[in-house]
Amino acid sequence: MKSTAAAPSRTGPGTPGEADRSALTIVRRPQYGRWAANAVLALLAIGIIASAVLNPNFQWDIVLKYLTNRTILSGLWVTIELTVIAMSLAIALGVLLALLTLSGDAWLKTFAAAYIWLFRGTPLLVQLIFWFNISALYPEISIGIPGGPTLFSFSGNSITPFMAAAIGLTLHEAAYMSEIVRGGVLSVGHGQGEAGLAIGMTRLKAFRRITLPQALRAIVPATGNQVILMLKTTSLVSVIALPELLYSAQIIYARTFEIIPLLVVASLWYLFMCTLLSIGQHFLERRFGRGFQQPGGTI
Repeated sequence: MKSTAAAPSRTGPGTPGEADRSALTIVRRPQYGRWAANAVLALLAIGIIASAVLNPNFQWDIVLKYLTNRTILSGLWVTIELTVIAMSLAIALGVLLALLTLSGDAWLKTFAAAYIWLFRGTPLLVQLIFWFNISALYPEISIGIPGGPTLFSFSGNSITPFMAAAIGLTLHEAAYMSEIVRGGVLSVGHGQGEAGLAIGMTRLKAFRRITLPQALRAIVPATGNQVILMLKTTSLVSVIALPELLYSAQIIYARTFEIIPLLVVASLWYLFMCTLLSIGQHFLERRFGRGFQQPGGTI
């Protein structure tokens, strides 16, 4: 008697095996850890909101009363002015310092390194107080040719609190901006600029057309963070009696003793302005990062 073995089943196209597999559904594992974390965070958020709303010590009626107070709005405008002026000048000075750092001249690199060392190594609060009291060190500030005529001269007492704040914030922030710009330029491969020189571009044109657009992908996010930080850092100028947002709130609660509501008012305005800046930063990052975004992963 001759026995015959059963032929192995094939699952080619159109066979029953393929149909069985296509009917299978993928079932994800339950993510109990994520569900538990979401529940804890939701309970925490509800507790914080309920505490803020139900706690009478926040005095929300007083907060609403002073939210659009003339003194508060005046201080908010000073904060915005300081942020725009100091950040604009700091970016320009930071770019110049970054170029000096990247140059091949040893003296220029030493000067830029010394500047960064000095202004990053001393607290901003100390720098603001120093510039506010600069007249004690230099009663008369003159700029001119040594042994020749004086080109520019003014009294140290003529420096107002706003000028002292703008100078201190600008010089301090420029040290950080120079490192941001330098890091962004170094993130671009050196060979790309060399390729531009090889096809006949000048060094400046190669930097402007090839290196800078790619460096902005790294410079823009860090600069956006610095702008937001600058907006909040302006609160330090209250130590030199400049009536920005925080000092304006302090002026009011020194008279009314409504400390917590006025601090809440200042915080709400800071949060509002930082939110606007964050939205602007998001769109700028999308604009300069176009074509380079990587798909984000999830855990």
